Amino acid sequence: MIELTHLTKVYGHGDQRTVVLDDITFSVEAGEILAVVGPSGAGKSTLAQCINLLTPPTSGSVVVNGDDLTTLSANKLRVARRRIGTVFQAAGLMERRTAAENVSLPLEYLGVTKTEVAKRVAELLDRVGLSERAGHYPFQLSGGQRQRVGIARALALRPSVLLSDEATAGLDPTTTDSVVDLLRELRDDLNLSIVFITHEMDTVLKIADSVARLDHGTIAESGRLVDLLTDPSSSLGAELRPRREDAEALAGQRVWHVVYDAPDVPSDWISRASQDLGVALSVLGASVQVVGGISIGGVTLGAPAKLGDRVRDALIRYGLSAETDSSARPLEGVA
Repeated sequence: MIELTHLTKVYGHGDQRTVVLDDITFSVEAGEILAVVGPSGAGKSTLAQCINLLTPPTSGSVVVNGDDLTTLSANKLRVARRRIGTVFQAAGLMERRTAAENVSLPLEYLGVTKTEVAKRVAELLDRVGLSERAGHYPFQLSGGQRQRVGIARALALRPSVLLSDEATAGLDPTTTDSVVDLLRELRDDLNLSIVFITHEMDTVLKIADSVARLDHGTIAESGRLVDLLTDPSSSLGAELRPRREDAEALAGQRVWHVVYDAPDVPSDWISRASQDLGVALSVLGASVQVVGGISIGGVTLGAPAKLGDRVRDALIRYGLSAETDSSARPLEGVA
């Protein structure tokens, strides 16, 4: 299990002092998945860095299986940090190393024998369903496959805690579901404690046992997912409840029906287009599947009406066509 107690992170001093995390306390039991959500600037990235001690907290503790990592010497901390595996956004793979070579990195760093490395890597790639992709380079893998390699690498040293830092950001709905399913399976099989940091409320519904909302560096609300969803007074529960597409449209949103028109549409096109437009595009529904290694189908998006046709222009560059409700051809299966 992992337990954070009164975790605080402050940058600067005096008039330049900025409190990024303020008295964060929560615990995640073995076999539990805690989702941490919150708006941009809430402190989610800093929290992830403090959990795996890449950034030391100013005060407070990070306890894994009874040991407070914040009190350890540098040598002991290097050993203890192996108990926390981290899956990063966009996987963070080395482009000049194959899938197998990426997974082997932590083992090679520790000086594990080549025979043991090969055995462990084969075991991990089989566990994430990528045995046949062991010799492929990252550019030869889909977004979901790259994340699976990242997950295998995070598990190389047999951690008891898995930290997922926006691991599904920018992936299409089908790929996101496959990554979520894998994380849940690993949680069940390995009895992992998983901290799942995300801004995607739909994904939280699919993966979390508990949820904590981070806002301006503090935990604004937290609880078991089911309890939050069934509590009419919970603002977090209201955010998590699925909303109808027409409710999105009424909230100043324009609905776009997007179709995959090219064989090389990038898996993170939603994230890229959102960055191009300077706003987060909302996924309202999708009917996407992979045939012969190519994604086909379409996605229904919500975007601020004020963007006008800029949405269409932003999507065209990624091999997508986009039409609004007034002229769209219907997509079968879109919910």
